[in-house]
Amino acid sequence: MVLWTKSANNNRFRVAFDVLFNAFGRQHWWPGDSPWEVAVGAVLTQNTNWKNVEYAIRNLKQLKLLSPVAIATASDQLLGEAIRPSGFFNLKRQRLRALGDWWLNNVDTAGRLKNKDITTAELRHDLLEIKGVGPETADSIILYAFDRPIFVIDAYTRRIASRHLDMPSTLDYGTLQKMFMDNLPKDAQLFNEYHALLVYNAKHYCGKRSCQSGCPLRRLSL
Repeated sequence: MVLWTKSANNNRFRVAFDVLFNAFGRQHWWPGDSPWEVAVGAVLTQNTNWKNVEYAIRNLKQLKLLSPVAIATASDQLLGEAIRPSGFFNLKRQRLRALGDWWLNNVDTAGRLKNKDITTAELRHDLLEIKGVGPETADSIILYAFDRPIFVIDAYTRRIASRHLDMPSTLDYGTLQKMFMDNLPKDAQLFNEYHALLVYNAKHYCGKRSCQSGCPLRRLSL
């Protein structure tokens, strides 16, 4: 993973990463014991916080439901109750089943893609065909489960990009993603760390309504 000096090409995307990394260090994302668990977490975290996802995943483990086969064969009631802490459990149950079907057909037992020649663009297209999987969920699976370089855009990324990187708040997902990827080396580890740092900073210092004095990116906006 590349670290830059403060003045690296006057590239705010790179400078912001250095500032965040120097302030907070490695984040060790995404939490999960397997690629499949990471993918499950990407679905369950939709419209909720990670603490609730942890409760749901703990339930799945205790009930021995944390596998694509188990999710496919579990009763609606059992699976729904297991993931209830993540909210919208009826909807997410359907999405997990759909993801599990895709996983069984396309991923081996070690969590590796059966078609090793599939491009990242093709993989993304396939994931987006799964009911309930949108760009953020698909990109999270690609980056964190399959370790492929694609930048995840979420509400935290948008907030910081608008507030500190001079990016219009109205940019659509694909355009903002392209801005990050065009200004950074194509490196999965870097994208992983960067996104994690953005999330950490937004949660603790760069709030929805205001940026606190402890936000290390405040000086980029002066």
